[in-house]
Amino acid sequence: MSAVFISLLAFVASAKTRFSSEKGATAVEYGLLVALIAAVIIVVVATLGGQINTAFTTVSNAL
Repeated sequence: MSAVFISLLAFVASAKTRFSSEKGATAVEYGLLVALIAAVIIVVVATLGGQINTAFTTVSNAL
C-alpha cells in the first residue's frame, strides 16, 4: 500500500510542478505590455503628428 501511496504523491507533485509553470503566463503578460506600449505610441503620434511635422519643417527651413 505504501508503494501506491508514494507513487500517487510523486504523480501529484509532478502535476503541481507542471501546472505551476508560469512561462506561458509571463509571455502573455509581456505581449500585452508590448501591445499597450504600441497603442500609446500610436495615439501620441496621431495626436501630435501635425505639431511634430511643423516643428521639423521649421527647423529644416531654418537650416
